[in-house]
Amino acid sequence: MTEYSTLVVEQEGPILWVRINRPEAMNAYTATMGAELAAAFDHADGEDSIRVVILSALGRVFCAGADVSAGAGSFDTESGEGAKNFGARSEGRNANFIAAIMNCRKPSIVAFNGSAAGVGLTLTLPCDIRIAADNAKFGCVFTRRGLVPEAGSAWFLPQIVGLSQALKWCLTGALVPASEALEKGLLAETCPAEQLDDRARELAMEIATNTSPVAIALTRRLLWRFSTDADPSGALSVDAPLNIALGKGADVHEGVSAFLEKRAPNFPSKVSSDTPATPWWPADPTARRQG
Repeated sequence: MTEYSTLVVEQEGPILWVRINRPEAMNAYTATMGAELAAAFDHADGEDSIRVVILSALGRVFCAGADVSAGAGSFDTESGEGAKNFGARSEGRNANFIAAIMNCRKPSIVAFNGSAAGVGLTLTLPCDIRIAADNAKFGCVFTRRGLVPEAGSAWFLPQIVGLSQALKWCLTGALVPASEALEKGLLAETCPAEQLDDRARELAMEIATNTSPVAIALTRRLLWRFSTDADPSGALSVDAPLNIALGKGADVHEGVSAFLEKRAPNFPSKVSSDTPATPWWPADPTARRQG
């Protein structure tokens, strides 16, 4: 079992709660945190009893961005002062957590308990559903620090909110309220802070109790993989073969039977052993993380 120094990771039934745990530093990001996020999502990927990951934080802020305790040299990985944030120059910037979140076969919900800026926001963009306390604020502040958007956010953010909105937020670097983030599509919904955990749990349980874990794994991958294509031909080339493969399986039989019998489904298939391989998403976890 992985030991975590920057996260609190707990399983509650089918939910894996992953909470950022550096409240004394406003949950500021470090390279250790990135490595631990990767480990937590890798664990969720390989554990069939986990159906949904909820990413949140302890304290009043979700994540204030990168740790700048080294002062003006906090982002300088050549001199070594920025190594604790991003890894040493020879190692490259630590973005393994992005691949781990993106390629995890379990859906993820972000519950922003407070504000998120810089990498504190961009580390959540590979997640599937984002909800927030209604008093949270969000900022792509990189240009105000002399940096460019990182963690793949120049790709993720336009996919989520559109190019025009992504340009506005990134070029101004301004903090925006949760109401604007909701209106522009960054968030799926907001709620009072004291209701956030309950609402995130409710969403997670709606997925965990009503859907096939194998179908969920493939569905989120289909949407992420093909939503940016210029036409539907790529999706059309795989969705029918996948449904043919799934149609003869136990989960479809159970899903249809449960519907006809007006009862809750009990899907028997396991993500670890029953997910069909595709040319664009190998069954081998190591290959998925590299692809």
